[in-house]
Amino acid sequence: MTATPERRLADRVPDLSALELLLAVARLGSLGRAARETGITQPAASGRIRGMERMLGVALVERSPRGSTLTDAGVLVTDWARRIVEAAEAFDAGAEALRGRRDSRLRVAASMTIAEYLLPGWLVALRARLPGTAVSLLAGNSAAVAERLRAGEADLGFVEGLALPAGLSGAVVGGDRLVVVTAPAHPWARRRAPLGAGELAATPLILRERGSGTRQVLDAALAAHGGLAEPLLELASTTAVKAAVVGGAGPSVLSELAIGEELAAGRLAEIPVEDLDLHRALRAVWPAGHRPTGPARELLSLTGGS
Repeated sequence: MTATPERRLADRVPDLSALELLLAVARLGSLGRAARETGITQPAASGRIRGMERMLGVALVERSPRGSTLTDAGVLVTDWARRIVEAAEAFDAGAEALRGRRDSRLRVAASMTIAEYLLPGWLVALRARLPGTAVSLLAGNSAAVAERLRAGEADLGFVEGLALPAGLSGAVVGGDRLVVVTAPAHPWARRRAPLGAGELAATPLILRERGSGTRQVLDAALAAHGGLAEPLLELASTTAVKAAVVGGAGPSVLSELAIGEELAAGRLAEIPVEDLDLHRALRAVWPAGHRPTGPARELLSLTGGS
């Protein structure tokens, strides 16, 4: 003999809107006034009460020309309904507090170039819109940013590179170009012809570490020219790379965003390169399937990514 499956609780208990209507009838003594207060028509209110009565198997409301009164069962059910509605109000208040806590903080992870040269302006604009939001910034290379997002340690990220990291969705928020630079006294700064891609590939350079967006783009661009030579130096920040190049340690390839001041002051020289595309996209990224909300969505809109 097959057992009859027990009905779900949701199929045995009236929904919240029906319980709120019953409480209004008890308080106002009129189904019509209760309907108006809850924003529905009187026929819809009558249907909702009948539906509750069928579900519970008891009469709840007696209707007469003088108004609507509760039956003895209706009085008892109304008392239970009041407790359920009060619990729902407490639930809603707790959820609102959670939303408020979420909306009062924003965790951003950004690759070094974006963190240093673009994000400060975006965060100033965000502060003007959401002055009560506390922002924490985690700066690292593009691979580290992706890992933080996948681990749930950041609400929104920004990366540089050729493609979206695995497991993330994103939107392009800008573009950038990588530039070959040297100190002004370097022999490349005095040459008249552009540098060949093969010569660049064969030259030991001062580079960012593997996993950085700059390194990824450069690796891909020079793959057809023999690949990158063993680095002269590997450094973990754009600032450190610039300092080494300005000091005469050797040439490098850096973001155009990062070297404007040094080029204008003559501390660095830009070296033209032929037959090499060093453009890249700058992206806002977030975990796939979880579109940014709250302050993260607001920051995304400021970058032009939504």
